[in-house]
Amino acid sequence: MTTPAAAPGARAAPHTAVAPLAWMRANLFSTPANTLLTLLMLALIVWIAPKAGGWLFWDAVWGRQPAAACDAVRGQGACWSVVWEKFRFMVFGVYPFDQQWRAGVAIVVLTGLLVVSAIRWFWNRWLILIWIVGIALAFWLMGGGLGLPRVAAERWGGLSVTLILAIFGIGFAFPLGVLLALGRRSRLPIIRSLSVFYIEVVRGVPLITVLFMASIMFALFMPEGMRVEQLLRAQVAIILFIAAYLAEAVRGGLQAVPKGQYEAAEALGLSYWRTMGLVVLPQALKISIPPIVNIFISVFKDTSLVVIIGIYDFAYAVKKSVETDISWKKYFIEAFLFSILIYWVYCFAMSRYSQWLETQLGHGQRR
Repeated sequence: MTTPAAAPGARAAPHTAVAPLAWMRANLFSTPANTLLTLLMLALIVWIAPKAGGWLFWDAVWGRQPAAACDAVRGQGACWSVVWEKFRFMVFGVYPFDQQWRAGVAIVVLTGLLVVSAIRWFWNRWLILIWIVGIALAFWLMGGGLGLPRVAAERWGGLSVTLILAIFGIGFAFPLGVLLALGRRSRLPIIRSLSVFYIEVVRGVPLITVLFMASIMFALFMPEGMRVEQLLRAQVAIILFIAAYLAEAVRGGLQAVPKGQYEAAEALGLSYWRTMGLVVLPQALKISIPPIVNIFISVFKDTSLVVIIGIYDFAYAVKKSVETDISWKKYFIEAFLFSILIYWVYCFAMSRYSQWLETQLGHGQRR
């Protein structure tokens, strides 16, 4: 059996792989300016890398060591012993020492919820049940009851509080933001006006102001004798604040959906909510992945602002862990570098996942 002859003038498919030398020539040495900039950056790396590597790793003090061991090499190497010494206070804050295992398990549960939600295989109705069980388990571990000693919310702190504020802030703000985005594009004047008013007012003030207002105003609106935990006030403030920004991100996605999609849904006789749920929103949310994830990352870092209303978040716990101990106070840089690493791990994971999700859904093709 003979193979068909190639069509006249047909060309072979281009090679997709690029040789390393060709890639370097195209990206690093394509012009005299790029060549000069590349050489300068290489020289800078060669000059900085040995010094930074020596301070961070080779000459650093590791493991459980007294402060005196760090004093002996101060200026030559980092003192990572401060992280070892203050680790529990950094991660758990003022949570009772003998019960910190509960906060540790809660951190694992909350992080596990994020991981499970990111796996496409779990994108079904069971995910709702998993979240309900995970939330109940996390709050039972943190607060106690049913066999565990009770721990007041004022004693919660560290990384667990940061995760609670960020995860539940995002989880509850997202549906509210979607409703606000739909309200802003509504044909009903009252709904549209209220949505626009809320979004513009909240986006026009800083998060610190919203936190202060929530901390003070909640007590005024509650019935006499009813007390709302400070952590809950901060959580509500974060949810209301994030929802306004998410609404604008989703609105941008809604505007990017072609008008023909709306008209096709109307031609099929779909109701407004079925049109949005089955046709428009899935496309709009795919388009809005980059700004939405950017907001998520900002929220995770901005939870450190709750310190202004007296909540021991992770960043504040790291600061207080060295600030209150004169022996380790001088090694605050190492403590802050540890907090930077933890924040970076979570934020980088969210960033990489968003890129993977865009590719999976067909909106993040690499060029």
